Amino acid sequence: MTDTLAIGPYLDRDATALREDFGARLLARPDEIDTLTETERAGIRGLAYAGGTPFGAAEMDKLPGLKVIANFGVGYDAIDVAAASARGIKVTNTPDVLNDDVADLAVGLLIALNRRFEPGAASIRSGDWAAKGDLPLGRKMSGRRIGVLGMGRIGREIADRLAAFKSEIHYQSRSPKDAPAGWTYHADPVELAGAVDDLVIAIVGGPATQGLVNAEVLKALGPDGVVVNISRGSVIDEDALIAALTDGTIRGAALDVFRGEPKVDQRLVKLDNLYPLPHIGSATVETRGAMGDLQRRNLRAGLDGTALSTPVN
Repeated sequence: MTDTLAIGPYLDRDATALREDFGARLLARPDEIDTLTETERAGIRGLAYAGGTPFGAAEMDKLPGLKVIANFGVGYDAIDVAAASARGIKVTNTPDVLNDDVADLAVGLLIALNRRFEPGAASIRSGDWAAKGDLPLGRKMSGRRIGVLGMGRIGREIADRLAAFKSEIHYQSRSPKDAPAGWTYHADPVELAGAVDDLVIAIVGGPATQGLVNAEVLKALGPDGVVVNISRGSVIDEDALIAALTDGTIRGAALDVFRGEPKVDQRLVKLDNLYPLPHIGSATVETRGAMGDLQRRNLRAGLDGTALSTPVN
């Protein structure tokens, strides 16, 4: 009988490693815990978790012997960490190994939106370039004033990349950071948005940041501004964003994350000033491999009672 569960949509490489290294039983969703017998559930001590389905107190109580939840991803807002702590369960995540990929994507989204990559590609595929001529001009990417909302590991990588584009860097976080000379700290998101051309969101998800980028922030950004979000869909008030994109409060948005994903609000999908991607920030062979390796190191340490590589609680 195994002492390890793996829940979520694991790729073959990781699923095989979890089975071979831990004898893990793989489940697609948390509700499939109910298919295990009481004896099997009582014997589970380690959980490798992937995906955005909430995993809270009710699920934890079905696994009374659980000692560690090793999350696949830097964001762990799907897991009720307070409930885990109350039950003596350690939670880990996979930070740092995905910083470069997510930062690269954020900059790519900003360039794609300002330089109108999607309409340009569509004009060639449809034949409109030959039939109708050139598209309207885009915006110059280099030299724009960029606001980074959240100056953690990923936010700093994004800012460093944009500095190389001769951008003026502004940021907001819980406190000022040890940042290069010339980078400007702002006390709140509205103040940040009012000082910049474009806003890149790189803060953690969860109740504390839900709807943080709201109508007031978007209004402060202004009609030439664009929003890029590579953090969590919950951070943006999507109703306010839809209104802002529709009425010209802002010029555009590029999103890799959405509220309620993978089901995306069709009002957003239909907007031609939205550049959407299906949550692929860390979706490279190299980074997903590194995330799996780190998740399994944490899982092993939690089961063995040794020091965790990247603890959350």
